[in-house]
This record gives sequence, C-alpha cells and structure tokens, in this order.
Amino acid sequence: MAAQYAISGTTAKGIAASVERGVAEGALAPGTALPPVRRLADDLGVSPGTVATAYKELRGRGIVVTRGRGGTVVAPAPAVASRRPPKVPPGLRDLAGGHPDPAFLPGLVPPSRLAPGARSHRSTPRLARLEEVVRDWLRPDGVPAEHVTFAHGALDLVGRLLSVELRPGDAVAMEDPGYHHLLDLVTALGLRSVPVAVDDEGMRPDALRRALRAGARAVVCSPRGQNPYGGRFSPERREALVDVLREAPDVLVVENDHASAVTDAPLRTLTADGPARWVHVRTVSKFLGADLRWAAAACDATTLARHDGRLLLTSGWVSHLLQETVHGLMTDEGTRALVSRARAAYTARRDALLGELAFRGIPAHGASGMNVWVPVADESAVVNGLRSYGWWVAAGARFRLSSGPGVRISVAELEPADAARLASDFAAVLGESEATYGG
Repeated sequence: MAAQYAISGTTAKGIAASVERGVAEGALAPGTALPPVRRLADDLGVSPGTVATAYKELRGRGIVVTRGRGGTVVAPAPAVASRRPPKVPPGLRDLAGGHPDPAFLPGLVPPSRLAPGARSHRSTPRLARLEEVVRDWLRPDGVPAEHVTFAHGALDLVGRLLSVELRPGDAVAMEDPGYHHLLDLVTALGLRSVPVAVDDEGMRPDALRRALRAGARAVVCSPRGQNPYGGRFSPERREALVDVLREAPDVLVVENDHASAVTDAPLRTLTADGPARWVHVRTVSKFLGADLRWAAAACDATTLARHDGRLLLTSGWVSHLLQETVHGLMTDEGTRALVSRARAAYTARRDALLGELAFRGIPAHGASGMNVWVPVADESAVVNGLRSYGWWVAAGARFRLSSGPGVRISVAELEPADAARLASDFAAVLGESEATYGG
C-alpha cells in the first residue's frame, strides 16, 4: 500500500478519480499496490461494494490490474516503442513499406532566401503565405479553414492533442485494422484503443456507436486512403457517421487525411456541419517526401488553442526553413503536375492488382489509397510463402486489434505489368497453405 498518497472519496466515481489523480501525478507509481477493498472501505467510511465498483472502473480503463492474491496494483507503464516491421530480406521485392514511388517525389531544395539570425518565431510561428496555401488546399474539399495550424507530421499533432485532451486510461475509438503507428501511439500515451471495424466505406457506424457508448472520448479515423484497408467515406457513410457523432458532442474527432493529394477518392469530410470538437490533418510525406516532417491541420477554435498552447511549451514552432520549403513545393507548377501523375499511377497500380487477384478468386480490399488488404487464414504462411517467390509483404498482425488476419500489400512501386505475376504467386501460396494447414 502506498503510504505517501491518501486515496479519498465517498463515491465510486470519487474514489476512482482520486486513484487516477495519484497515477497521473506520479504519486502512485506503476506496480504500487492499492489497499484491499475492505480496508479502504473502512478507512473512507463507505461500503466495500463502493470501493469494488471504483476498482472495477479503474481496471476497465487500464489504470490498475488485479493479480490474484497479489491484489490490485497500478498498471505497468505503457511501452513507448513502436512495433517496427521486420527488415526486408535481401533480394526480395519490397511491397511492405508503404512508401511512395521515389520517381514521383520532387527534389528537395531548401530555400536560400531565409537569412540566419534571431527571429520572434514564437510570436509568429506560421508563415502567413503558407497558411493561405493551406486554406486554398482545404476549402475546395469542404473543410472549414478559418483556424489552421502546423505540426511535425500527423503523429506529432495527434499525440499532442490526445495528451492535452485525455487522461491516462481514457478510451480512443480506433480503426481496426488501422495504422500501426497510431495504435502504438495511443498505447504509449497510457490510453486505451477501442476497436472500430472498417469496410470499403471506412469506419462502420454501428461499431463506432458501440465504441462511443463504451466511453471513447476521442475518435481517430481516415476519410479516404485508409491504411491498411483502403476504405473511403461514401456520401451515405459520411452522413451515418455524422449522425452517430451527434450523439456524443464532447468527443474529439481526429480526421487523418494522410495521403490526400495522391488519393483518387474525393474527400467526404466529417468536419463540415459535423462534430463540435474536431481536427482535420494532412501531411505531405506521401507526395513531397518523407523527410518533410510537416503537417497542416484545420480545427475548431478550442482545439487550436489547446494544440498551439502545448506546442508553444515544447518545440515552440515548426521550422520556418521547413515551412519555406513546403511553400515552394506546393506552389510550384512542376511539382503539382508530378503529384497529379503520381495519383493516376497509384490508382492504376492498385486497380491492376485488385483485378488480377479477383480474376483468381482472391477477395481483396483497396477502394482508395496506396495499399491492398487481403484477408487470409494464416498470415505467417502467406508472408513466408510469398517470400519464397521473391515478394515481401506486411503481415497484418501489427495493424489489427480484434479484426481477422490479413496481409497488406503496398502498390506504390508495383507496376501493372507485375500485378499478374504477384497475383499468380499469391494464388499458388494460398493453395500450398490450404494443402498444408487445411485452409
């Protein structure tokens, strides 16, 4: 039992809040044993049932764990390392990384006109001309662009917002299967992921409603190019999701449009006439280059203030040198033409693979974006089987919470001419797997 922290409260909710406050402040460290139910009940003058209810709530939120005779203890600190994919074996065609085709990325030339010297970047953290470019980028897609901000990539922005808005143990509704770095980020922040099933139209409304009723305080979703499933919101799906979100007006909605400029599907944003608390974030890594660690976001006024307030206390601002580089590329006609060619090429490559798989009777998903998701019975058998044919694809385990197994194939560098050979090899591997494992 922790002698340095006195748990207080006369109701289950108050007792749970007191424990959570102790955990958040560091007074109750990971592994600290909480008092037995009856002892704490006597100390606080409440019934054992009240304490038991508080402990049950804390267990459900992942703040404490029960270890049998070891009693109830504060949960271990979450892991902060991301589940990195295995290295690509030598000699294999890499279709696992999810990277854009380098042939469609512009050359990165830092601007020369930004002179050295001290500036008041904290008072003017964003270049006004880049803000206008961002607004012009967002408005045609129906995203309200009155309030915009910048970050060092989507993960940087999402992590900052969730850490400001939520407390350890709070639940976040996450796509399942979903982007593995976002799933790991939620865990690293001490939050809980509540899986929300997806299909070819994105998040399923019934699954989102269940997550919200289970207490999710934030939702992270992809309106198009969903990674790894490829779903994109249809008009009907968008309206259904907005209806669900209206039932939870205090929930923060994070819309991650990570591959916007090279995604062929139109944007059906949830932000227009939708939730009260929202942010729409876009990065440029898929079409300008992974080294440009920059993201733009539009959001409501409260979210803007909370994000920028925390940014001011940490990195302060996004490098003006980086902002100048992004501005130069986004206003360059040659770069815009290159991005347009990339979008057409990725669509053709994805459609070619989907067509070849379908021709061989292999169900697959990829309504938009740069990835194809193929449900399989045994991920390891398929990954290792394709390896023997010279292909390297991503096992789906690191993308999943409770959804079924599958593999992700990144098509950005898969020419249509190669799609038939890959699909043929995939069919052979499935046949070998069925013969060996029975399905």
